[in-house]
Amino acid sequence: MTSSVEILVVYYSRHGATAELARHICRGIESVAGASACLRSVPPVSADNERPVTSVPETGAPWATAEDLRRCDGLLIGSPTRFGNMAAPLKYFLDGTSALWAAGALAGKPAGAFTGSSSLHGGQESTLLSMMIPLLHHGMLIVGVPFALAALSNTRAGGTPYGASHFTPHGTAVQLRDEEKQIAQAHGARVAEVALAIKSHRAVHARKAP
Repeated sequence: MTSSVEILVVYYSRHGATAELARHICRGIESVAGASACLRSVPPVSADNERPVTSVPETGAPWATAEDLRRCDGLLIGSPTRFGNMAAPLKYFLDGTSALWAAGALAGKPAGAFTGSSSLHGGQESTLLSMMIPLLHHGMLIVGVPFALAALSNTRAGGTPYGASHFTPHGTAVQLRDEEKQIAQAHGARVAEVALAIKSHRAVHARKAP
């Protein structure tokens, strides 16, 4: 019996660049036989309080839920860089996952992070590393991008071994470069492949159990 996995991609995007990166990650996931992508976003939060500004998105991917996290076999989270860290809306969403943490619902699942910035040295790597911290607290298995991927060495814009990223200069239209697309797709595919390997391994051991 062939295993199948669902990889959840959750992002916050202000001007559309992170959303576009998320879509390429989904393409990479779905290039892997037996893997499907579930694309979700998180709402902005109000400056007056921490409640979401809207209850449902006007356009784009539906809002992510705790059930999406519970059900998924792997996870990729994305956010633009904000002072070397993730944006508040994604942090707010992750802060609400304590019940899943207590239940160990995400433990042992592969995960990765992706980001972008409007300056080439705008804190992409520190953002990615800080986004991994809550994933580690959940017991997830961090998956990055290996230098075996040529685009990682050739890129002159976004793309890091810590995760996919993009560079959109301030005031310019969103347009991912070829290397950024390749790295994003490779990152999604790699998380999907790890999720499939883990699920297959567990299935084998379950059959061997007395």
